[in-house]
Amino acid sequence: MNMPLLNLMNVKVLPLAQRQSLAQLDEILVDPDAPPQACENLEAVRQCASNLKQARKRKSSVMFIYGAHLIKNGGLAILIRLMEQGWITHLATNGAGTIHDWEFSFLGRSTESVEKNVATGTFGTWDETGRSIILALMAGALEERGYGSSLGKFIAEDGTTLPSPESLNASLRATPEHPLSPARSELLNMMRIHRFSGGAHIVKHPHKNASVLARAFQLNINLTAHPGIGYDIICTHPIYNGAVVGRAAGIDFRRFVSAVEGLDGGVAMSVGSAIMGPQVFEKSVSCVNNLRIQAGRRVLHDHSMYVVDLQDGGNWDWTQGEPPKTNPAYYLRFCKSYSRMGGVMRYIQCDNVAFIHHLAQELSQANSAGS
Repeated sequence: MNMPLLNLMNVKVLPLAQRQSLAQLDEILVDPDAPPQACENLEAVRQCASNLKQARKRKSSVMFIYGAHLIKNGGLAILIRLMEQGWITHLATNGAGTIHDWEFSFLGRSTESVEKNVATGTFGTWDETGRSIILALMAGALEERGYGSSLGKFIAEDGTTLPSPESLNASLRATPEHPLSPARSELLNMMRIHRFSGGAHIVKHPHKNASVLARAFQLNINLTAHPGIGYDIICTHPIYNGAVVGRAAGIDFRRFVSAVEGLDGGVAMSVGSAIMGPQVFEKSVSCVNNLRIQAGRRVLHDHSMYVVDLQDGGNWDWTQGEPPKTNPAYYLRFCKSYSRMGGVMRYIQCDNVAFIHHLAQELSQANSAGS
């Protein structure tokens, strides 16, 4: 129990361009206007589109919660179109969803062989990825931004500007009790250890037009990120700071809860998020109901939830409620959690990109009919 901690500051990182990346943006990016892949349950997709249109009319939240494979498999342009057309009020993803988004916008390629690179000690040890994301979060913390907003701004503006170490030190001495003091102290420490100067830190993102993070920032749509300590490849970087990530993710959790507060009569879609989506959603619903009950208000109601994944859902009809514990389907967290959240939950077995592609085309037809 008293073994010394390994010094991860000694982890060797390599230039991202040296990595053999498995996904090339210009090869995987799906054109929103192209014919979509097959999706067997189109009736459910149409129902989702109909509920979504009604939610927007009543100004309820429309939440799109997604996993990293939606980005890795080329769904970025479709998701951007849904944002630009005003269909989504809140997006949420995990740490990997932001990392692939950033790597595509920076280098035009992403994804690596986990098996091969773990064996050589190079899995995740890519300099620009970890350094840029942590730098974005440290800079965003000074503006009280969350993870998604900080990284979206960093991509959209091709980097950030840091205060001088002298000004940070002066602020800490003058008002040590200031709410931003922890963020200032961590940034100052990072700048000294890793020899960052004050001023502009330019990081070009040649492919930022395909970045969901950047477009959400530009459109002023909340995109929250919900990472885990030790989950993501940026944790391998010597610059990594769990407090910085935790602060940014903590802000984003509160933003997520705020979106759930507006979900009466709204729609929540969980697309390819087997762990993060259901776990964050259930805690957020509990927070909202807790505060409402204290205020004498009705708990969350009249919301619809669409859970999308490639798995078969345990061959269980989730419209009938959750299965007994003796049924293996009971242990499918991505279905079970949402089925417990009030409202109406529907599971759609479909490829993630195919689902949003069909959904976007259904909603585009609605736009055309309305114009």
